[in-house]
Amino acid sequence: MTSEQIERAAGALREARRTRTTIPRISETYGIDGIDAAYAVAELNTRRDLASGRRMIGKKIGLTSKAVQQQLGVDQPDFGVLFDDMEFLTGAELPGERLTQPKAEAEIAFVFGRDLDDDVISWGRFLHGIEYALPAIEVVDSAIQDWRITLVDTIADNASCGLYVLGSRPRRISEIDLTACQMVCSANGIVVSEGSGAACLGNPLYAGWWLAKTLAARGQPLCAGDVVLSGALGPMVAVSRGTQIDVQIGGFGSVSCQLV
Repeated sequence: MTSEQIERAAGALREARRTRTTIPRISETYGIDGIDAAYAVAELNTRRDLASGRRMIGKKIGLTSKAVQQQLGVDQPDFGVLFDDMEFLTGAELPGERLTQPKAEAEIAFVFGRDLDDDVISWGRFLHGIEYALPAIEVVDSAIQDWRITLVDTIADNASCGLYVLGSRPRRISEIDLTACQMVCSANGIVVSEGSGAACLGNPLYAGWWLAKTLAARGQPLCAGDVVLSGALGPMVAVSRGTQIDVQIGGFGSVSCQLV
């Protein structure tokens, strides 16, 4: 990839996000090919966001469903950046005008209490780094027309980040079987998605460990206080302004929001 291609693709995504419009796949329009080039596009926009005053407060993991991985022809998740203005607490009204084609996912979020900046992140070191876990709703969004994304497109578009909501009652990961916990997501009182921790790479902790190792290898380690959205526990569902979203996750309780 040339720097001009990456710059043009980043600019197109940035403008689409700013104007809340959709664009064709940047992988095709700008010839962006491969994971490294896709992350280069995303990192260019991340640097510009940081320069504008936004603060990075964590990461999100995407493509944690084996079915979705097979659909896109990949064998690993991807990740994006969480900024401070994306975060809301349970019961919040989410600003729908900031989103283009939103979809909701129920997830488990981890909050880290220690820096994970070792050269090698062992399983034990990773577990020791987690301070607590919370139920979460991620309202994902995409700048790509009709969500016709490829792996390259979603990575370049900051892993299709939108907004997210955290529960208010933290839990220790030793208290809950994260694989077996059952999830039910309702929209306006109607159940629209069900699943369990096993839907997220077999265990949300496996997804988090993958991220910790991947970021350490890239020289961008997780830090104390970082929030990590570990991935969907069931199918994502399209939502629109006026939708009330309620999620119950076994062992965690509830988290809710309304898109206004």
